[in-house]
Amino acid sequence: MVSNYPIMLKLEGKKVVVVGGGKVAERKVTGLIGTGSLITVISPNATDELKGLAGSGRIEWLEKSFAKEDIDGAFLIFAATNDSKLNQLIKNAVSDQQLVTIADDPEGSDFHVPAHIQRGRLSIAVSTGGASPTLARKLREQLEQQFVQEFEDYLEFLFSARQRVLKEVKEASRKRKILSAIASEEFLNSQNREADFLRLLQNTRNDV
Repeated sequence: MVSNYPIMLKLEGKKVVVVGGGKVAERKVTGLIGTGSLITVISPNATDELKGLAGSGRIEWLEKSFAKEDIDGAFLIFAATNDSKLNQLIKNAVSDQQLVTIADDPEGSDFHVPAHIQRGRLSIAVSTGGASPTLARKLREQLEQQFVQEFEDYLEFLFSARQRVLKEVKEASRKRKILSAIASEEFLNSQNREADFLRLLQNTRNDV
């Protein structure tokens, strides 16, 4: 079996085309909102949610049938219609430099979107390699219970603290000690992380 390669993509400023205007297309689009990508939906019809996103300027909706030139310059393409022949037509129109996922043909897709949760900077993806999207969804729900919203603030703290450590701490051993300490459960549950962090910086400085 050839395994998939997990990757987190930066889509800011990149063109993403979703062909289809139903519930499947809606799920793909809502998952893309917030990535900074330039989202274009191609479909004669669209759900109320997609119409609302288009009306607010968050996506572009071309109220038309698919044409090959619609995917010119697109980085990612989602063939998300309920017409298998049209989905295959979209796949055949894609160039070697573009990536396409096909709603009803996971094996023929270049990529698939895993079940995932987002907690600020924390992103956790779950994939069963197409074996069972239902199981992937259940695992995601379990992870949502484990990684609650407090992780969003914690990740922001870790980001800023790490930047300071990399800038101010020169000794490699001390740097490793601090970075390991702030990634502990103690700091996750701390009521005053900033004060604890400053004490940690001072204490490790005294240990040198």
